[in-house]
Amino acid sequence: RRSGQYTMNHDHSKKTPDGASFDRSGSQDSLDELSMDDYWKELENIHETRGNNHEERVALVVKEPDEGELEEEWLKEAGLSNLFGESSGDSLESVFLSTLTRTQKAAVEKRVETVTQTMRKKNKQHQIPDVRDIFRLQNDSKGKVCDGSEPSTVRASEDRNETQDGAKGPKFSLGPCEQKSPLEDMPFSDTDINLEIPFAEQAASLKDSSAGKMCKGGGGDTLLPNFRLPKDKTGTTKIGDLAPQDMKKVYSLALIELTALYDILGTEFKQQKAVKIKTKDSGLFGVPLSVLLEQDQKKVPGTKIPLIFQKLIAQIEEATLETEGLLRIPGVATRVKSLCQELEAKFYEGTFSWENVKQHDAASLLKHFIRELPQPLLTVEYLKAFQDVQNLPTKKQQLQALNLLVLLLPEANRDTLKVLLEFLQRVIDHRDKNKMTLKNVAVVMAPNIFTFHGFGSKTIEQSEFVMAAGTANVMRFMIRYQSLLWTIPKFIVNQVRKQNIESQKKEKKDKAVKKLLKKMAYDREKHEKQEKTTNDADVPQGVIRVQAPHLSRVSMAIQLTEELKAGDIVARFLSQRSGNVPALKKEEVFLYEIGGNIGERCLDGDTYMKDLYQLNPNAEWVIKSKQS
Repeated sequence: RRSGQYTMNHDHSKKTPDGASFDRSGSQDSLDELSMDDYWKELENIHETRGNNHEERVALVVKEPDEGELEEEWLKEAGLSNLFGESSGDSLESVFLSTLTRTQKAAVEKRVETVTQTMRKKNKQHQIPDVRDIFRLQNDSKGKVCDGSEPSTVRASEDRNETQDGAKGPKFSLGPCEQKSPLEDMPFSDTDINLEIPFAEQAASLKDSSAGKMCKGGGGDTLLPNFRLPKDKTGTTKIGDLAPQDMKKVYSLALIELTALYDILGTEFKQQKAVKIKTKDSGLFGVPLSVLLEQDQKKVPGTKIPLIFQKLIAQIEEATLETEGLLRIPGVATRVKSLCQELEAKFYEGTFSWENVKQHDAASLLKHFIRELPQPLLTVEYLKAFQDVQNLPTKKQQLQALNLLVLLLPEANRDTLKVLLEFLQRVIDHRDKNKMTLKNVAVVMAPNIFTFHGFGSKTIEQSEFVMAAGTANVMRFMIRYQSLLWTIPKFIVNQVRKQNIESQKKEKKDKAVKKLLKKMAYDREKHEKQEKTTNDADVPQGVIRVQAPHLSRVSMAIQLTEELKAGDIVARFLSQRSGNVPALKKEEVFLYEIGGNIGERCLDGDTYMKDLYQLNPNAEWVIKSKQS
């Protein structure tokens, strides 16, 4: 019966040449009928496996949000919950808002308006701010954030805010901008991913132009665009390179930027909300990632990936990745079920025998682990947003949205996803032997990632049929462009730097006005001046002092030149180690940028130090190892 149902829906999807949203970016061309048959077979295997499993499973309930609740939750997630209530007008939020782009502000403004209207309807006892007042600080402040030409969508939102007393309330404006149009003088090709200009600003500029149609269409693996990141002289920032306090800012900015991008492109962005349910607090399968890692870290301190997940991948690779049909051919269902039970009982005791586990069974166990997570690997909140990426007009915008979504995932989900995608790429690298191309692997894995049992039956299953090719295409993107997806866009890092600078300015200003701290501030200032004089005498102009507390050469003055890179400095230190210091490889230690306008940032070896020094002249420079 199920098989027939899949076929019917599969046929229906083929008969909608214009109606299906995934047609817009050529996924029908990319995923032909034959390759999609593997999708339906995989889905059938999943249902058969679940049908054989008679254990009771508590379904995850997705709550239908009340009016305004979604927007209120969004503001909370974006770190702007204090815009309402007693903390309205919080100074830290004022600093945060002052660094937003026009499109980002429009996204915040839209949500604030909805919540305000809802609160008024419900007569909540909250202080309801005028939307214009929230951004008043930016209109009055001297430091304007210039992000280029003003999109028409933002102008429209400004016009809506004009009221009868409009003379008193300033319009939503950043003031005069010293920069040129953001896309002017930026020679980026169609396949270059511009990380310097916010994605929503790019979309607004390209929305009505012919450039907005670039990179559509596609075919097999080779026809996906060869997207690349142009070299950034101040260094590429990857997830894991920044300190936790800065990553919190990155999360808020990524959420606002993604929402602004979806707003500009006319795609609805809604976070799902899961009602908390009781889950297993021990075991292997059907256990939350956070619980798994907590019990695993007692055995292997510092581990970031569940041990069972690592072991299953290792078991698959131990045989050979050249096995034909790897990941596509299922293991024997009864044997897989028996292995699950045996692993639950013996894995942590160390008594489970891996010798007789067949490769296809191990692959089925890996997929079973992903499917049985109490919440999807891509999270309840963002699973639909990942699916909806297929609706964006161009492949470049799809990639930009995926980049921001990866930044929004919790650390445990993101780390586990990264290990999975890296493994899938290694399988694809042996496609000549195993016949598993990018297309094949994406089609087989999509149902395991995007079909989530906890959502219950109808709505998600129905959309699964309609979105089959779309989710397979999203999976294809995640595998193919994974190295790009784990990059933090430069415009977000720059916004973090601006927030840190503004916070430091405000902190200094607040300290200065307090009488009790006046004398302390004076003494400290005097001490700092003396210290600065000493340091200036110690370190000449154009020279930085690099610390390496764990190496034999603890400190070194480095003359900055146009071509000097971070990797050159690390190599210089490593070449001067003494006999009593353990040998370290170049890939084990990194140069860090610490303080100034950033918390902490691990530098890639190709960072040009003079350019970075000009961006953050007050930073300290330290060489140390990075936690893997």
